Amino acid sequence: MSGNIQLLSDTLAGARAEGRAALIAYLPAGFPTVDGGIEAIKAAFDGGADVVEVGLPHSDPVLDGPVIQTADDIALRGGVKIADVMRTVKETYEATGKPVLVMTYWNPIDRYGVERFTAELAEAGGAGCILPDLPVQESALWREHAEKHALATVFVVAPSSKDARLGEITAAGSGFVYAASLMGVTGTRESVGAQAQDLVERTRAAGAGTDLPVCVGLGVSNAAQAAEVAGFADGVIVGSAFVKRMLDAPDDKAGVEGVRALAGELAKGVRRQA
Repeated sequence: MSGNIQLLSDTLAGARAEGRAALIAYLPAGFPTVDGGIEAIKAAFDGGADVVEVGLPHSDPVLDGPVIQTADDIALRGGVKIADVMRTVKETYEATGKPVLVMTYWNPIDRYGVERFTAELAEAGGAGCILPDLPVQESALWREHAEKHALATVFVVAPSSKDARLGEITAAGSGFVYAASLMGVTGTRESVGAQAQDLVERTRAAGAGTDLPVCVGLGVSNAAQAAEVAGFADGVIVGSAFVKRMLDAPDDKAGVEGVRALAGELAKGVRRQA
């Protein structure tokens, strides 16, 4: 079975054709349990997410804020493994028919084996991988296997990225480009700000001719912020706010309902555009 990069591209193009940004949700696998995580992802889709990123929990998630670190700790204490991440992708894709990516640091893939990881992700119906700490110049092996299995390779750009680096990333990446709107770790912020818009414009200019969508993450937590980002980005990525709904809920069922409700609010936001 080949991966679902085309489904991802079609989904993002479909949102663009509707004159809106796509809503991309992030939730870690194995949080609060493997089955509970699968239910939460289904709820995000049910509420209105177009795409979901499944986080592969890491013991030292250097780019993630305290909310996602807490969720990762819970998942790791529960014994979550790469096999559980693949099962999460498979079950959510089979239940929804929508694009599911994995977001992971490079080290677990390197240890697991690039060919094994890409083959299993494609077999599970995955659409690709977001690799926040894999430099483009070290990505040839990954990209070779990702292309073989029809998986997207999503690189992360930041406001500190120079224009030449943005050009390299847009040339090498596929699916979309993940624009980190604020320097530093993930988490909800009061205002996503002008820095994000500038980064999107610079990334688009660097990738002129590729037409690769640029999606913004790191900071969006409510419908108003989603509308603000939807005014200039192709996609709005929301992670910490979903995880926080689950952490703050009195029980797992309420957490899943909180995810569904937030996805509904954000789905309205990306259609409103500030």
